[in-house]
Amino acid sequence: MSCTPAELVSRVSSCLTQAGFQVLHDAERSIPGLRVTEVSRGALVSWKASDGFTALSRDQAGHAASHDSMKAIVQAAVAGLLVQLGHTVIQRPDDGGLMVLTEAVFPRDSKNS
Repeated sequence: MSCTPAELVSRVSSCLTQAGFQVLHDAERSIPGLRVTEVSRGALVSWKASDGFTALSRDQAGHAASHDSMKAIVQAAVAGLLVQLGHTVIQRPDDGGLMVLTEAVFPRDSKNS
């Protein structure tokens, strides 16, 4: 599957919305939630926790662990859905967002190398 980053943002946003995720628009940057934005290699899926969620996780033992666990759950659900639909998804180590690539990346077949 190959497309432009803008087309990919539209596809990914639509897939996530149809799966029941609430996807926010770029203009809504200050609002917590799930966003899909265009980047040079494809689409970036990021999630910003609400103040209420942050406060709730702070009240739990192991604040960082609670917040990280929820973020990991959201990322796993989003990545799993997108991979199942044929997209190539990689995790960005710098900010923890998910990158959906415009071109599918297939593993090298060692027999044909």
